[in-house]
Amino acid sequence: MEAKFLDSCIFCKIIRGDIPSFKLIETELLYSFLDINPLSYGHCLIIPKYHAEKLDDVPDEYLHNFLPVAKKLVKALGCSDYNILQNNGKVAHQIVPHLHFHVIPKPSASEQEGLVLSGVQKSLSKEELQKAHEEIMSRL
Repeated sequence: MEAKFLDSCIFCKIIRGDIPSFKLIETELLYSFLDINPLSYGHCLIIPKYHAEKLDDVPDEYLHNFLPVAKKLVKALGCSDYNILQNNGKVAHQIVPHLHFHVIPKPSASEQEGLVLSGVQKSLSKEELQKAHEEIMSRL
């Protein structure tokens, strides 16, 4: 499949070399580089060489190497604790509308470094879980 780029997209411009970046790993279908607004030292991004805003918009072949590349980056960073994060849409905190995965080292328990989560877990009854399972299974 041929790469698809959007002229106005900052990540597409980085892939094409129109905007400089601190490139880490590049494959035929992926590009990774250091985040210029990191949450911690070594925070990097992995993006497909295909412009799509969300995970479900990208052809599968552009996704098959994401986790192996993330694993290589984690090993190169030498961090034992880290987050792999991917947001879809503005409400889900996606800032750049081009699919991207974050590799975020978490060097300490400090709220000053790395990803800080503040979500509230919910308790669901067995019946509620069963209903959710049935709904999801009907769409698979």
